Amino acid sequence: MSATTLYISPEQLCVGLYVHLDLSWWEHNFAFSNFKIKDEAQLQALRELGLSQLRYDPARSDCPPLPLPAAEPQVVVEEPAKPSPEEQARQARAAKLSVLRKRLAEVDRTFVQASQRVKSLNQVLRNQPEEALKLAGEVVRELVDALLGEDGAALHSINGKAADDAYFHSLNVTVLSLMLGRQLGFDSEACHSLGLGALLHDIGKLDVPSKVLLKPAPLTRAEQQFKQMHVDFGVRRGHALMLDDEVLRVIQEHHEHCDGSGYPKGLHEAAIGRLSRVVCIANTFDNLCNPLDPRDGLSPHEALALMFKQQRERFDDVALKAFIRCMGVYPPGSLVQLDDDRYALVLAMHPSLPLRPTLILYEPSVPKSEALILNLEQEPNLAIARSLRPAQLPAEALEYLNPRQQLTYYVDPRQRGK
Repeated sequence: MSATTLYISPEQLCVGLYVHLDLSWWEHNFAFSNFKIKDEAQLQALRELGLSQLRYDPARSDCPPLPLPAAEPQVVVEEPAKPSPEEQARQARAAKLSVLRKRLAEVDRTFVQASQRVKSLNQVLRNQPEEALKLAGEVVRELVDALLGEDGAALHSINGKAADDAYFHSLNVTVLSLMLGRQLGFDSEACHSLGLGALLHDIGKLDVPSKVLLKPAPLTRAEQQFKQMHVDFGVRRGHALMLDDEVLRVIQEHHEHCDGSGYPKGLHEAAIGRLSRVVCIANTFDNLCNPLDPRDGLSPHEALALMFKQQRERFDDVALKAFIRCMGVYPPGSLVQLDDDRYALVLAMHPSLPLRPTLILYEPSVPKSEALILNLEQEPNLAIARSLRPAQLPAEALEYLNPRQQLTYYVDPRQRGK
C-alpha cells in the first residue's frame, strides 16, 4: 500500500479500484483485506458490508472512483499508526490475565460444587448413611483424580466464601491431606482411604451439643472432655457406616500426637497410623488458620512457622517437612510484599515452585474489581521479599486485598505448560 490513501463512499466503487478493508479477517468473506476489484459480484459484496466509507489506493488502481452526485471533498488520511511496543505488551498482558481469571473462576466454581456436596453429606449423615457415604466417595474420588494427575495440582485459595460454614473445615482438611499424601508418594488406594478419613474425621461432632462445640474458650474441664468425646462418637458412626479399618483409624487418631500429648489414648508415633499422622497435620494447620473466633486466626505463614518451631515434636517429622514443601514458603492466603515494595495476596501456588506463586496485586490506580493477577512463574524479575501480618499493611492496601477471615482451599488440576 502507498503511504497515502483516500477514503471514498460505497457509491463510488467500480471495477479496477484497489481497495483496503479496515476489518478483521473474520468480518468479511474475501481472501485478502486489500485487492483490486475484478467484477460486479465483488462490487455487490463490498456494498453489502454496510461500511460508510472504504479506503482505496490511487497508485494501484486502474481508474479513478466514480464521482459523487454532489461534489464532496475527499479526505486524505495517513495510514493508522501501529501500536507501540508498550501497547502491544499491554495487550498481551491483558490477554494472559483474561485467561488466568477464567481459569481461577473455574476452580472457584468446582470448589462451590464440592462444598455443596459436603454440606449435603453433613445433612444426610444422621438419616441416610448410605447416601452420605456415596457423596463422600464422589468428593474424594474427584480430588484424588485431580491430585494424582501427571503434573499434580496447584493449591488455590478460594475468595469470597462465608466464614460460618463449618463444613468448609472438613473439605479443607481433605484437600490439604491429599496434597500431602501425594507429596509423600501415596498410591491411589491409600489416597482414597486418606481422603475419606479426612472428610469424615469430625463426624462425631454431630453428637456433641452446639453449645459445647461453639462455646469460645476457655471451656470447663467437663466441657473439654465432652468435646474430645467426638472421636469416640465418630468411631461409632464409622462402624455404622461400615467404613474400612484405615478410615476408622483416621477418625480415631486424628488428634493423637507423636510425642504422646494427644487424645483420646495419648499414643506415641509408632502406634499412630501413617494416614492419621497426615490428617493430624492438615487438621492442626486449618484449626490454627480458621479458629472458632476468626480474630484469633494465624496467617498461613505464621501457622506453618508455629507448627515447625514450637510444635514440631507433635508431628511426624518427614510428613511435616513435606507439608511445608507442599504448602510453599508463602502459602495461599498469605499477605506479602514484593521486592519492588508493592503489596499482594497469595492466591495460588504449585508445589514444584514454592517461591513463584500467583498473586493478587495491590495497585491503587486499578479498580479493586479489576485487580491485577500476577503469576510469578512468568515474572522472572520480580520476587517476594517477605510475608506480612494484616496490621503491617496500610489500611487502604488491606481493604483492597481483603484477606478473608476464613481461609478455604481447593486444587487446580491443570497441567502446567512444559
